[in-house]
Amino acid sequence: MATTPGTRTGVTAAAADPLPEGAPRHIAIIMDGNGRWAQCRGLPRIEGHRRGVASVRRITEHAARRGVEQLTLYCLSRENWRRPALETTFLMHLLEQYMVEERALLSRERIQVSMIGRRDGLPAATLAALDRTVASCAGNTGMRLCLAINYGGRDEIVDAARALAQAARDGTLDPADIDEEVFAGRLSTGGMPDPDLLIRTAGEQRVSNFLLWQISYAELWITDALWPDFDAGHLDAAIAAFAGRVRRFGGLAPS
Repeated sequence: MATTPGTRTGVTAAAADPLPEGAPRHIAIIMDGNGRWAQCRGLPRIEGHRRGVASVRRITEHAARRGVEQLTLYCLSRENWRRPALETTFLMHLLEQYMVEERALLSRERIQVSMIGRRDGLPAATLAALDRTVASCAGNTGMRLCLAINYGGRDEIVDAARALAQAARDGTLDPADIDEEVFAGRLSTGGMPDPDLLIRTAGEQRVSNFLLWQISYAELWITDALWPDFDAGHLDAAIAAFAGRVRRFGGLAPS
């Protein structure tokens, strides 16, 4: 697993180039480092989250204009509820605000929006804003933006196993018919392509319970850049690195 600092190319969303041959269809990002970004500047952690939203905006726009098919962002894990209540409350407020303020951008770039993760425990106002944005973008035909909110990879796998077990118990599913495709169809990402590229910011080298089933063969790209500093140049560097790799999926490289 190589650690790449990311390079700043100065590319803006308006000047985005088409994706190169062999580029990833689906990019997933573990957005890490908001709190550290703020603390190293003597600011409260919530200011880092506020700046992190700006990164979400520019990366979503840049990815859409480059032609990425799907972008999945790890917004809030199930484990994040262990943080102070003030911080999690502010995160919910930011999410609600983002859902309202970004509708114009999402519509302009023809971006579809979906959510994965458990709805229970999320504030009603946040869910209402999210649902309204999802509905308003339902007819869009561009990039799919998937937001992982209150999400845990193990929870997702357990939920899928429970649903399959219930179907078998009800007699609507023969256990002998359960294969990888059937199991994947019961996940919250059913119908979506698996991520080709997993990006993690802030230099951490772990997957943090994110898309555990789906990233089985994803390429990893790690940058020391904290999420508020992550820009179009970093995303372009990750895409270029991916395009230069040979994906063998357990087999041998082409001759």
